[in-house]
Amino acid sequence: MIYKSVASIAPFLVRNIGSVRKMSSGRFKVFVTRSDMPKGGIDILKKECDVTVSSHPSVMPRDELLKSVAGTEAIFCSLTDKIDQELLNAAGPGLKVVGTISVGHDHIDVPECRKRGIKIGYTPDVLTDATAELTLALLLSTSRRLPEAQHEARTGGWKSWAPTWMTGPGLAGSTVGIVGFGRIGQAVARRVKAFNTNKILYFNRSERPEAQEAGAIKVSFDELLSQSDFIICCAALVPETKEIFNKAAFEKMKKTAIFINTSRGGTVDQDALIEALKNNTIRAAGLDVTTPEPLPLDNPLLNLPNCVVLPHIGSAAIETRDTMSELTAENILAGLKGSGMPAELK
Repeated sequence: MIYKSVASIAPFLVRNIGSVRKMSSGRFKVFVTRSDMPKGGIDILKKECDVTVSSHPSVMPRDELLKSVAGTEAIFCSLTDKIDQELLNAAGPGLKVVGTISVGHDHIDVPECRKRGIKIGYTPDVLTDATAELTLALLLSTSRRLPEAQHEARTGGWKSWAPTWMTGPGLAGSTVGIVGFGRIGQAVARRVKAFNTNKILYFNRSERPEAQEAGAIKVSFDELLSQSDFIICCAALVPETKEIFNKAAFEKMKKTAIFINTSRGGTVDQDALIEALKNNTIRAAGLDVTTPEPLPLDNPLLNLPNCVVLPHIGSAAIETRDTMSELTAENILAGLKGSGMPAELK
């Protein structure tokens, strides 16, 4: 009779093994891939989970990461962590949730996660304003040559005021083209409008009704390249946008054009960009994203006077990063409990 009773509930135990583990231990097992994650989200998780945090304040060595995720039920990661089939295998069948403290998710093998029933949480919306602000800061820094000017002031190049020294193009009266008109592209357009630009163009797969607020006009990619004084890439990295900014694209731009990228480095053929900057095919570029990241110190982009490079700090506002951490934690908890995530990647 005992055997029959156990046999009768075996299917239930198999289907609900996660719940049984939760009931027996009282806490889920979560691994955090780096030690410098904002503490707000970690503190939220520690209230209900056994949390193990990497000792590395930067990218965790791959072999250590694979060992560390074994047996975990959730992974709190960043866009520097490659969540692929190898890592999912290392984590084991108990892995239920991957929570990334990012909007971008090209570092995650999404189809493989879905095949295994692993939920993915991410952080859209909360970093829109911070990234749009940084985009404008990078645009102004590049166009008005601020790093160059600071260097001259610090190294003795500043001799006196001069009418044409350190001049660069202003935004007033210009045409600004935005490639990718999602949340961040729209936020950039609203901010650019305040600089009394003449025209705002955008290229996107579909018409966006939100464009009316900024007076933005949808055009083809080629039209945007040829007409814009400033070209800003806000597009997600998908197969259609991989290296969309290539040699042909740069050659279609005005020679006076300034190119800004705060999306993903993979949207640009970087060798073609270097050539365009060296040959003055375009005036200048401002980059918050590159391939790879970080750039090797001998990369030509770091030594070109007409290129400003930042270390991928688009969302690096204190409040934004704190909110991203908390949202990642909430996504993980909801996924572990089987309830609706605040921001699940569908």
